[in-house]
Amino acid sequence: MNEEHKQRKETIAALLHQTAEDHHVAYKETDGVDADWSIWYAGHLLENGFDTLLDAKLLKSDVIYLLVLVDKQQMTEAPGARWERYYADFFVTRYLKE
Repeated sequence: MNEEHKQRKETIAALLHQTAEDHHVAYKETDGVDADWSIWYAGHLLENGFDTLLDAKLLKSDVIYLLVLVDKQQMTEAPGARWERYYADFFVTRYLKE
């Protein structure tokens, strides 16, 4: 992975972390519990330039699907991993070509 992709991966991981923090605040009455979290996350990520970071044209439905996919994958393959980094690696590997 080249240096630019490493930097983008860090930026994406930070954006994912901030999205989780913002979601928790938005759903403070339920202590962050939201069965449809991926819908909220997708909108927030796109509003904050997620597609630009990935050099991709993504619909909200694309991001929802991919968030659910990577969530299930991470729970199966790396349940103890830092999820933000795991997700960032998933998206960088999928969209940023060297």
